[in-house]
Amino acid sequence: MINMEFKKAYKFRIYPDARRQSEIDEKLILAQKFYNKLLEKSIGAYGDGNKSVSMATFNRFVKEIISENANYLKLYSQTRCEIEYRLKKAYQNFFRRCKGNKGKNGFPRFKSKDRYNSLTYPQDNGSFSIEKNRLRVSRIGTMQIELHRAIEGQIKTLIIKREAGKYYAVFTTSTEKVIPEVKNTTPVGIDMGLKTFAVFSDGTAITKPNFRKDSRKHIAKWQRIVARRKKGSRRRQMAKERLNREYQIANNQQEDYLHKITNQLVNSGYTSFAVEKLQVQNMVRNHHLAKSIQDASWSRFRQLLSYKAESAGMEVIEVNPKDTSRICSNCDNIQDMPLSERLFLCNRCGMQKDRDYNASINILKRALNPSSSNFDSLAVKATAGHAGSHAQGDMASAVQQASKSRIDELRTYSANAEEAHTLWRWEDVTYAKRGI
Repeated sequence: MINMEFKKAYKFRIYPDARRQSEIDEKLILAQKFYNKLLEKSIGAYGDGNKSVSMATFNRFVKEIISENANYLKLYSQTRCEIEYRLKKAYQNFFRRCKGNKGKNGFPRFKSKDRYNSLTYPQDNGSFSIEKNRLRVSRIGTMQIELHRAIEGQIKTLIIKREAGKYYAVFTTSTEKVIPEVKNTTPVGIDMGLKTFAVFSDGTAITKPNFRKDSRKHIAKWQRIVARRKKGSRRRQMAKERLNREYQIANNQQEDYLHKITNQLVNSGYTSFAVEKLQVQNMVRNHHLAKSIQDASWSRFRQLLSYKAESAGMEVIEVNPKDTSRICSNCDNIQDMPLSERLFLCNRCGMQKDRDYNASINILKRALNPSSSNFDSLAVKATAGHAGSHAQGDMASAVQQASKSRIDELRTYSANAEEAHTLWRWEDVTYAKRGI
């Protein structure tokens, strides 16, 4: 048994009255302008030769901004600090990309009103509280909250989010959980596809949903309406909210589907999962397949599966995807396999299998035998999991050693800063950090 501290995010709908709604909207505009002012001053300092972007520099800029316009004092003090931290992270990511020299570096950009939709309260120090289905937030007031589930653990942070004309509260909590040790007796390989959502090494196949494809007509309709409306008008703003709602419906359907699929997998009797370590950002450069790849949500699936499997004491192993579709799972012969060919027919041994089924078997073999001579140049050690997940382990002799393996390194996301935007869509997100 392993004792770990987990962080969860709970997302609830809130119903502010007209006055509280105007307070939230006003604070969002102030936060957006505050961010832009801070960015403007930092760009000016950078142009004057000051290459250092530190919190001390930002604190000096904050004093100047507030002295110029005292309205920014309406923002909660720690909310202003979180804006500083968010911009600092944007600079850090920019400098990191500059060192890597990988494509566009992405210098921090000014935020429009449509792109700044959250207020963060990074500490539960009396700035917010819940009493009898009423949420009280500092500098905003009290409003109704729909607590559709119990909040477990100690509340750490709060994010007030405006999304498609609706308002949400996202709480992050911390709680300890005992993770059981599971013997790896039933591992399975998973091949993600476009024709079929996923195919398993035991022959199971999951059909591909078409939520986003079905919603494209509605999205295209409201895109045309937005384009026709006069910029800055109230009717254009209403049309943009309706467009955002159409996107939200498709995303919610996809998210619900992925949660249900991953829950079923973790509870289906499998003890570990082998998946390909796909570089989705590189794959979407193929403009013929980019939309289909994004609709498939491979990265999100791996992310959800990783944290759920880990909380159940299982592992998700990512392997090198090279040639998994070109190798015969029976005799290890490598041959060309165009994407249009859906049946793998081995030129050497004559084996016939579905293309994705054959690939899933190769993925499992590569995870269980990373040092095998057949995969010596292709195998990779199981990583710390996809971004946002924490599954990790070396699967050499996995069946014998899985019950003794421990998590050597776990990634923890900050729930109150740059990564917080990934929490806003999650109904129930679990993180973990090193336990005892």
